[in-house]
Amino acid sequence: MSSLSLSALAKALPSVCRQSQPRIASLGITRPFSVSSFQQDSGRSTREAERDSKKSDMERQILNREPETSSDYSSPLSAITRMMQGDRSGSPAARSGSEYSRMAESLESDLIKNPYADRAPPHHLHVYCHKHNTIITLTRPNGNPLLSLGCGQIGFRKAGRSGFDPAYQLSAHVMSQIQEKGFLMDIERLEIVFRGFGKGREAFTKVLLGNEGKLLRGLVARVTDSTRLKFGGTRSRHERRLG
Repeated sequence: MSSLSLSALAKALPSVCRQSQPRIASLGITRPFSVSSFQQDSGRSTREAERDSKKSDMERQILNREPETSSDYSSPLSAITRMMQGDRSGSPAARSGSEYSRMAESLESDLIKNPYADRAPPHHLHVYCHKHNTIITLTRPNGNPLLSLGCGQIGFRKAGRSGFDPAYQLSAHVMSQIQEKGFLMDIERLEIVFRGFGKGREAFTKVLLGNEGKLLRGLVARVTDSTRLKFGGTRSRHERRLG
C-alpha cells in the first residue's frame, strides 16, 4: 500500500490511526536510567541518614546527661554546688566538697560571733533614757568616748531635766555637735544603743528621723536595746503613792 493511500486513510479515520502512531515525544520526556544517577541518589540518602543519626545522638546527649567527671570539679560553680549540697561520696573531689562545707560552717559561726569581721567596726551612740534625765554618748568602736552630753549641760536644772522637751533639745544639740566637730568624717557605720524606757527614747527617735538627723540617719547600721533586766536580786522600792 502506497504512502498516499495511508495518508488518505489517516484523514478519513483520524481516531483509529492516532492510537497506532508511535509516542516518541512521551518517551523523550522520561529520564533514561543510568548507573551514575543511581549512585548519586543512594549517596544523598546515606548522607541524610547520617545527618539524622548525628542529630538524634546530640538530642540524646542533651536529654540524658552523663554524670560529672573529675574535670568538672575544677569549676568554681561545681565546688559551690557541692558545698551547698554536701557531697558524701568517697572520691577526692567529694572530700574537697566536705572541706568546703566545713569551711562554710566555720565562716558562718565566725560571722555570728563577730558580725563585723568583714566590715569596718561601727561607732556607738548610747542613749541613756532615765525617768529623771537623758544622757547621750558617742564612742569609738573600741569604746573610748568622743562626746557625752546630758540635759543639765544645755541649761536644764533639777526636775527640769526630765521630760520630752529637754530630751528633744539635747538630741538636736548632740547631732549638731557631731557635725560641727567633724566626727562624721570618721564615722563609716553607726550603731545606736538604747537603755531605759524614759521619755528621751521617743524624743531621740523623732530627732533622728527628722530634719536634724538627715546626715546621721544614713550611717545607722544597727539599733540595739541594752536595757538591764532584773532577775531576782534585792527587793525593789515600794511605789510612791500621792494623796
